Amino acid sequence: MAAYRLALEERTRERDPLDWASTQNNLGNALQALGERENGPVRLEEAVAAYSLALEERTRERVPLDWAMTLNNLGNALGILGERESGTARLEMAVIAYRLALEEWTRKRVPLDWAMIQHNLGNALQALGERESGTARLNDAVAAYRLALGERTRDRVPFKWAMTQNSLGNALLKLGLRNRGSAWLEEAAAAYRLALAERTLEQAPLDWAVTTLSFCLALAFLTECRSQSVDLSALTVQAKSARAVLIKGGHDVLASYANHVIAEIDRIIAAQSH
Repeated sequence: MAAYRLALEERTRERDPLDWASTQNNLGNALQALGERENGPVRLEEAVAAYSLALEERTRERVPLDWAMTLNNLGNALGILGERESGTARLEMAVIAYRLALEEWTRKRVPLDWAMIQHNLGNALQALGERESGTARLNDAVAAYRLALGERTRDRVPFKWAMTQNSLGNALLKLGLRNRGSAWLEEAAAAYRLALAERTLEQAPLDWAVTTLSFCLALAFLTECRSQSVDLSALTVQAKSARAVLIKGGHDVLASYANHVIAEIDRIIAAQSH
């Protein structure tokens, strides 16, 4: 980060505006990486400022693909800030940034980059959907993830494919819980099951644990929604195995999520016995 700030003393806006803008973009990336690891918003807000400066010279007319790249980066920083805040303004701005970027990073021109932005757009829409009583944003998120999967195939980018399948499952799970509908829960479980084909315990233990917990939760809620009497003890075992991985890795927040999942499964099991 210090190197980028030093470079800006030589790569001035007056001397070489596009090089200056490129350095501002790279500075934003470094600040964003730091901001993701910190609790406070300062680094992320500085990243937003750096991207915004870059966009003053990286215009759509001059460098359309670089303009779109910086808009995606800006969307990412705004999205992280928005997820940490109670309001929706930053998330709304992230959605705008991603949609603008998609006007140049098109599916035909850069299919995998287009799919990445669709995935990022889905994340921002899902975060907005969590804070709204309706389902429009969650449905939009599902649509964005499904578009992304049109290019993010398992054959081409298996781990990114699995990431998007997991995110799709999350949005579908929220829709299923909000609507109390089995169709969404079935689709959520199917998406998690697909994600687990690549998110294995051996290859990606943290991702495996998180997706396994969500998969177990989707199946438990599906059983409850259908008013079925099904032995869910295997789900409890799976969830506890996932929790053990998270505890071993020192992921306390995620371990708390595991406790929540196990408690929900136990609640549904108890309800079946009455």
